[in-house]
Amino acid sequence: MGRAWVFGDNVSTDHIIPGRYNITTDPQELAKHVFEYARPEFAKNIRVGDVLITGGNFGCGSSREHAVIGLKECGVQVVAKTYGWIFKRNCINNGLLPRQFEEPVDITEIQDQDEAAINQDMNTLDDLTRKRSFPLRPVPKFLLEIQRSGSLIEYINAHGGYRTRR
Repeated sequence: MGRAWVFGDNVSTDHIIPGRYNITTDPQELAKHVFEYARPEFAKNIRVGDVLITGGNFGCGSSREHAVIGLKECGVQVVAKTYGWIFKRNCINNGLLPRQFEEPVDITEIQDQDEAAINQDMNTLDDLTRKRSFPLRPVPKFLLEIQRSGSLIEYINAHGGYRTRR
């Protein structure tokens, strides 16, 4: 359980990590600068288990992985209406599970700092403050395995290859 951090549509990777910090891939350093310009209080106040809730096209923009690395290091979970496709792939590759709403949601129904949690068993985002649940798309078992491994590379190393059939 954590707190909700609500953002709108079209949050780019440059909003997540300003380009001037793309000279490092150090997760701890990147985490210090997540949303530095868009929400300066974010990096100082984020806690493991908090939920980043966004509108459509989250992570649009560049293909740099820095944004994902910084978010993952913060310990935040992410739920969006939709993702920029490269960002979504970077999330999977780096072990940050990109959860998505199952049906259209007016994210303004969830307020910043509401108590929120992702219920993996029920595939819901639960707003505990307002006692509401929002259905999430089921996550394929394979993606959960990649996330549990820490990243796609760690999954491949642990399993001696990339299996596509079960």
